[in-house]
Amino acid sequence: MNDLRRTPLHDAHVALGARMVPFAGFEMPVSYSGILEEHRAVRRCAGLFDVSHMGEFVVSGPDTWAFLDRLVTNHCARLADDGVLYTVMCREDGTTVDDLLVMRLGPEHALLVVNAANVEKDLAHVKALCEGDVRVENASDAYALIAVQGPVSRDVLAACPTFVPARAALERVPYYRWFRFADSGGGEILVSRTGYTGELGFEVFVEPERAPSLWAEILEHGREFGLLPAGLAARDTLRFEACFPLFGHELDDETTPLEAGLRWVVKFRKGDFVGREALMALRDQGLPRRLVGLELEGRAIARQGFEVERDDAVVGRVTSGTFAPTLEKSLALAYVDREALEGGDVFAVRVRGRDVPARRVGTPFYPSRAAAG
Repeated sequence: MNDLRRTPLHDAHVALGARMVPFAGFEMPVSYSGILEEHRAVRRCAGLFDVSHMGEFVVSGPDTWAFLDRLVTNHCARLADDGVLYTVMCREDGTTVDDLLVMRLGPEHALLVVNAANVEKDLAHVKALCEGDVRVENASDAYALIAVQGPVSRDVLAACPTFVPARAALERVPYYRWFRFADSGGGEILVSRTGYTGELGFEVFVEPERAPSLWAEILEHGREFGLLPAGLAARDTLRFEACFPLFGHELDDETTPLEAGLRWVVKFRKGDFVGREALMALRDQGLPRRLVGLELEGRAIARQGFEVERDDAVVGRVTSGTFAPTLEKSLALAYVDREALEGGDVFAVRVRGRDVPARRVGTPFYPSRAAAG
């Protein structure tokens, strides 16, 4: 893994005995104490994640918000001064470039948080569409990003000396908002409240050199609350239960946000944006396939790419699947053809050479509690 990049927290992961794996061009921790233990810690208490591999773009200039409303599907110009929104960038044919967060940092200043594997592709896409008085900067190396997720995540941060000046802000910050403050060393810390686990959660943006000491501080003061460091594997099972899409699985370069069930982030009425005409046509003619939830019989696990069948005909493919730790069921997300969905809720999933009975179930599998804390 010598050719892989490392986050500022790499040495901390190794010291904790994390199992390191290649991921999106980085050497990242997949687990520390075990997937189940880490997953359950987040559902019951809190987990600490290194998400410094994510990409960050700074967009600035007088035309920032007009440009972003043209670039993405959601309505950026409506963001509050401390607002964050989830959205999608599309091509003209409606297919997905990436899903991302947009943060309004000022009247002419936005921060875009993009998927690590897509940084170069996204940057090229954004710059190719750049128009008006706008500047775009890849600021990924200027940030380390630490996520604290779980029902007691607010208590964990409030117990840390660094966050003493921010306790009131931690208590009152709404879902999908952010705040910033100066720590005792004079450095600026930006905190958002979004979450990718289905639980109350905070994301802490800090300068890379500050990250190791802050990570250690959160671990130390979070111990009494049951906080555990958590890796990529638990992050995936947690987001899967809450049915949050993952690029490369539910979203990819050939999939539209409408197929992925993200109609709520496609604001047709805001005016023109890249992909609008194609998405309107798709909406009007009807989706050829839809992303649905499946529950498999027994403990067989459906992996990405496994075929969904009915009457020996392939009618779809799995995007993500696992034996959900919280729900103790074998569940999957899958794209299934419209005609097959009209024919009922009973299917089969081809798992390692055998057909496992499956039935369509509602999503999300685990209703998110992120907004309620």
